[in-house]
Amino acid sequence: MNISQKQKSILTILVIGAFLGFLNQTLMNVALPNIMSEFHIDTGLGQWITNGYMLVNGIMVPLTAFLIQRLTTRRLYLSAVGLFAIGTLIAGFAPNFTVLITGRMIQAMGAGVFGPLMNVVVMNLFTPDKRGGAMGLIGLALNFAPTLGPTLSGFIVTNLSWRFLFFIVAPLIIANFILAYFLLQNIGEPKMLKFDFLSVVLSSIGLGSLLYGFSNAGATPWSDFTVWGFIIIGILVTTLFVWRQFLTETPLLNMAVFTHREFVLAMLINIVLMISMYGGALMLPLYMQTVRGSSALVSGLVLFPGALVTAFLSPWSGRLYDRYGVKYLTLAGILITALGTFILSALTLATPFWIIVSGQFIRQLGLVLVLMPIQTEAFNALPLALMPDGSAMFTTIRQLAASFGTAALVTIMTKSAMNYGTTHRSMLDTLIQLHGIKTTFFIAALLMLVAAALTLLFSNKAPIDRV
Repeated sequence: MNISQKQKSILTILVIGAFLGFLNQTLMNVALPNIMSEFHIDTGLGQWITNGYMLVNGIMVPLTAFLIQRLTTRRLYLSAVGLFAIGTLIAGFAPNFTVLITGRMIQAMGAGVFGPLMNVVVMNLFTPDKRGGAMGLIGLALNFAPTLGPTLSGFIVTNLSWRFLFFIVAPLIIANFILAYFLLQNIGEPKMLKFDFLSVVLSSIGLGSLLYGFSNAGATPWSDFTVWGFIIIGILVTTLFVWRQFLTETPLLNMAVFTHREFVLAMLINIVLMISMYGGALMLPLYMQTVRGSSALVSGLVLFPGALVTAFLSPWSGRLYDRYGVKYLTLAGILITALGTFILSALTLATPFWIIVSGQFIRQLGLVLVLMPIQTEAFNALPLALMPDGSAMFTTIRQLAASFGTAALVTIMTKSAMNYGTTHRSMLDTLIQLHGIKTTFFIAALLMLVAAALTLLFSNKAPIDRV
């Protein structure tokens, strides 16, 4: 992909920032037991290290659509990176759990801006025939960072303190701030938009309640009010938010994005992918540590080859999209992902490690052919004027789908293991847990086949033909 020095500098700065932001979503999972032990807290409270980050991050995304149009690129990005750096330092030096959570939430306020802003900048910088290659590079941040997180975290927590998860990120994000200050240029012109405070309140309560309810569902029965109550509140308030967007002259999110067929189709496929990917990705560490009794480091290493293939092939998948379009590329990728997931649905107590690694590797190989092409297709379907709204909408629904998918598949795992244990009372606990994990992988694979069927509704017009 031939790009100018200006494009290369801007893209590099934004990808580094987004990479560190997305890395932080999964970096803390493996460190949770150590943090709980140091601060003497239980699992329910400890989960807020991840849940709180996702919650604030999700609330920030719809607001970002307004901020992208209202502020200059430099001002918005430097503010976001500054917040992320401050939150990282606060969390790293936290004397207690309250300060740690505060630092994580400040981090999330900055990180919530990174993804939508990066998407909008790329769509403005590149013509349709080159956007796939650029979005493929973005895939390094969006897809490689979350899969690298558990492996990196396992290594650091095993050999150093959990605080180094922040101390390593801090100098990198500060260096990114310095680079952005000197090299980042403004893209597009800011607009004097009216700030709709009511929409911000409604979106924050609605999306926050949905994310909170779904995140609780992973460890709490769906019959608990903290799950069903917050999900219902979230649905009702989000409905009010959507209704508000049609009434006001300056909506926080422009619902006109849903009038574009390819955008809607890409988003529906992405929802299925997120449910399968995030929920399925949680199952493998559970299998390795709970069923096989492996360490956090070994569990992370099983995921590492899949993370590497994501890093190496993301730019390549973008170039394939630029050349061939979305339809058959996405279909092939989803079928490959389904194959890897079916392999993992046949795990046993004695499955060789190379088969486990291969199954996850095949899953990631398929996903890398799908995720960025799907996202690029969604944005290519929109006019530039709707790009901030489309990017924020796509990112918000991606997060909701990931949160719901994790909760739903954890519930399936728990219920299927419970039912299996009831009918096989003499069975070992590890075999009961294994049954739940295998069932969940099998359902995730079936969901991938649903997504594969949806790809057939795409037109196969290559981006190069749209220029």
